[in-house]
Amino acid sequence: MALGGNPVFNGKNFRGATQAPPAPQAYGQGAYGQAPYGQNPYGQAGWGASRPGMTQDQLQEMYDRPAAGPADTARMTYDDVIMKTAACLAAVVAGAAVTLVVAEGLAYLLMIVGALGGFVLALVNTFKKQPSPALILAYAALEGLFLGGLTRILDAMYPGVGLQAVVGTLSVFAVTLVLFRSGKVRATPKAMRFFMIAIIGYAVFGLINMVMMWTGAVDSPFGLRTSVEIFGIPLGVFIGLLAIGLAAFSLIMDFTSIEAGVRSGAPQRFSWTAAFGLTVTLVWLYVEIIRLLAILRGDD
Repeated sequence: MALGGNPVFNGKNFRGATQAPPAPQAYGQGAYGQAPYGQNPYGQAGWGASRPGMTQDQLQEMYDRPAAGPADTARMTYDDVIMKTAACLAAVVAGAAVTLVVAEGLAYLLMIVGALGGFVLALVNTFKKQPSPALILAYAALEGLFLGGLTRILDAMYPGVGLQAVVGTLSVFAVTLVLFRSGKVRATPKAMRFFMIAIIGYAVFGLINMVMMWTGAVDSPFGLRTSVEIFGIPLGVFIGLLAIGLAAFSLIMDFTSIEAGVRSGAPQRFSWTAAFGLTVTLVWLYVEIIRLLAILRGDD
């Protein structure tokens, strides 16, 4: 499993759930050091012997039954992840719809509440020992409030960027998933090292830019992103393209972690963790795309 990417998947709880079970200790022993196959560990007759109260036909019927699948053993499946991710995205859309239809002043207030509340719940859900569907859906709804308010502001300044950002986010997600499923893009150790270096650099830039905007050192709406130009192109265009690439690669790592969880038979409850991790990455991707579009429109 890829490590060093989305902290949601790198927590010890999800990572521990995706560890493969230990191999059998010796020939003739079952996994985990149980008694040899066909022999009951308590010294009673094994499955191959007749049991009191059961006919030979009943025993044969038990042997002929298909092996239990993930749904029967409460293991995480791709369908679980898809359904729960859809529920999270529905909560995001519902939250965004609220800030898009209420009065302008209230929309800005809800956007701030969503940003702060979403940040707090993101930390809670990331470090919580067991996934909580209620808290994960609450996080998604709060992020929806933030994204709706942000979209309302930028779309008023640059009409159409909201819809373009939605289409761009879905397109990047679809292309990334296709490339991952085809095996053409993988989270290799070399790619992971580049990702970690780039994400640290991006975080440092974001912190410096935020401080300079708060202190009034730059009065541009996007700070250094638009006040600095390289060959006549705003710095934010280059930074935005890098950030979108990082978010797309983070999706690759998310898919890798989910694949590892399904293959190793992680408990079904961790499908909520997977859905939460995907939602976090998609929110990040949307913010980067709509900001890049706004910067490009502002440069017209």
